[in-house]
Amino acid sequence: MRIKMCSVHVTDPSSAFVFYTKILGFEELVKMPEHELYIVRSPEDPTGVGLLLEPTDTKVGKTYQEGLYRLGIPAIVFGVPDVQAEYDRLVALTVRFVEKPNTDASGTSAEFDDTCGNLIQLHQDEPSV
Repeated sequence: MRIKMCSVHVTDPSSAFVFYTKILGFEELVKMPEHELYIVRSPEDPTGVGLLLEPTDTKVGKTYQEGLYRLGIPAIVFGVPDVQAEYDRLVALTVRFVEKPNTDASGTSAEFDDTCGNLIQLHQDEPSV
């Protein structure tokens, strides 16, 4: 058994699709604007997990998304080989980070606002040297 798809709630799936593809660098897997259906995937793993940009058009979805954000909890974690390099790349693209890269026993991480209602964490397993 493997994970085929997961989702992240977003305030506007169309805007999220632009951010996740143009800024973060994900690839289009499915794009059906007439159904507000947008799924992206990592170009590093073209047969891997799809990420559904799920509209927060239900009270439960909206409450969940807003609750995570208010508590400062990332909605999803993206693994990267070098958090500092990805941080520098995204800052140059005007992404707003709420937490700069920091290292602890679990590795190096940083958090940014995805402009669609979520905090996203970047994580690198091994601490930067």
